[in-house]
Amino acid sequence: MLLVLAFAIVLMGLSFHRMHLLSALLCLEGMMLVIFISLGLWPHQFNISFVLSPLVMLTMSACEAGLGLSLMIATARSHGTDNLKTLNLLRC
Repeated sequence: MLLVLAFAIVLMGLSFHRMHLLSALLCLEGMMLVIFISLGLWPHQFNISFVLSPLVMLTMSACEAGLGLSLMIATARSHGTDNLKTLNLLRC
């Protein structure tokens, strides 16, 4: 129940504070952390010996963080800021 509440709080933070790309990336990392903790506790709750899923999730989270930070650096260099309102996705 506590993990669902933490996920909902981070999701609300993502939906309400989307002004900067860095804050959106931090909210996404919080969501990944909650999912990682729940996947780590899931085998202990049901007495399953499948412990590979948290490691796969942690690997995907590290890849997502690296990609997100590289995109933030690229947009900050090209647009001068990480403000999401200045980005126009329809422009080529």
